[in-house]
Amino acid sequence: MSVKVKVIDKNPKAFDKYSKSFQIQLKRTLGKAGMMVRNTAVQSILSGGKSGKVYEKYNPRRTHRSSGEGQAPASDTGFLASNIVLSKINEQEMSIEVESRAEYSQFLEFGTQNMKARPFMFPALEENKPKIRRMFKQTRGKAK
Repeated sequence: MSVKVKVIDKNPKAFDKYSKSFQIQLKRTLGKAGMMVRNTAVQSILSGGKSGKVYEKYNPRRTHRSSGEGQAPASDTGFLASNIVLSKINEQEMSIEVESRAEYSQFLEFGTQNMKARPFMFPALEENKPKIRRMFKQTRGKAK
């Protein structure tokens, strides 16, 4: 993404003030966008009916229904959902990083030769893209 700036006002102090205000708004928008993606990924894991197989787990003993192919993973202990974090905001590159720090995240997201994918990060991003685009368009008008 690129940003073009044309300075019309010959007052550099006014431009500096606007620039700082814009950077503050940009950082807020990036943070909100990252949290939206994070929250959607977590919610997809914690909610919704799963259609995978039911089996017994031990320590502690419980019954668990797994997710089916293509569904977000089913939560069992909450570890996966609690390890999805907004890890980095980079204003200069206008980027955010939302990552899942559970060691097995990539196997769920992309699948393995023995298990079909249970994506939760990419669908969360795709679901939020239109909202995020609108937020960035609105950010331009908020800087003063």
